[in-house]
Amino acid sequence: MSYQQFAYLYDELMKDIDYNQWISFVKESLPGEFTSKSKLRVLDLACGTGELSVRLADEGYEVTGVDLSEEMLAVAHEKAMEKGKKITFYQQNMMELEGYEKFDVILCFCDSLNYLGSSDDVKKTFQSVFNQLEDGGLFLFDVHSIYKMNHIFADQTFVSNADDISFIWNCYQGEFENSVEHDLSFFVKKENGNEYVRYDEVHYQRTFELSDYQKWLEAAGFTLINISSDFQHTIAEQPERVFFSLKK
Repeated sequence: MSYQQFAYLYDELMKDIDYNQWISFVKESLPGEFTSKSKLRVLDLACGTGELSVRLADEGYEVTGVDLSEEMLAVAHEKAMEKGKKITFYQQNMMELEGYEKFDVILCFCDSLNYLGSSDDVKKTFQSVFNQLEDGGLFLFDVHSIYKMNHIFADQTFVSNADDISFIWNCYQGEFENSVEHDLSFFVKKENGNEYVRYDEVHYQRTFELSDYQKWLEAAGFTLINISSDFQHTIAEQPERVFFSLKK
């Protein structure tokens, strides 16, 4: 999977995302005893361009960001510097976290976990996260639902025709069950305003049954607090995004 040019276009393409919903979800999920801590240590896993990392720092948390993409981290670092936020960013695989002091909270948002291609990768990530949490620490993450993969993404085309950036986004059924391939073509206007440059990216995502996630999380040592969907407190009959709240 490549994030080469995508990293520099990501924020523009996602400008309509309400990131405040994610911050509210974090704050509402924190146990009462966490409010007495002077400074919560938070790991923003698969932090991307750091949009959530900066907002978490705005809330007074001590934030560390980790991502596999060097390009994404370059954007995140520049953004944190511009905002005057002291955030440390590391390039590392989420399956192999090491070298940190333990965290009070680890987050993995914006369906980042769905970029893991196999059940073994998911299991390794869960164990890696567990090992990096303080006792009593919190793990919050979300995934695309099976319904979204098979009924909203699969075999669909999404188009945006903005002035500076346009894209064609084709979604195809993936090789494995409950997976999808995102074939993206971006058209970015040059500074002269008369020509566009085309960039192509292919992204692969996969999800699993909720019962599988629960089984793997329990095997890693986690205690389930709650499963919800779409920024609600319960899970819908046909959810699009499923949230897990867990405790070590």
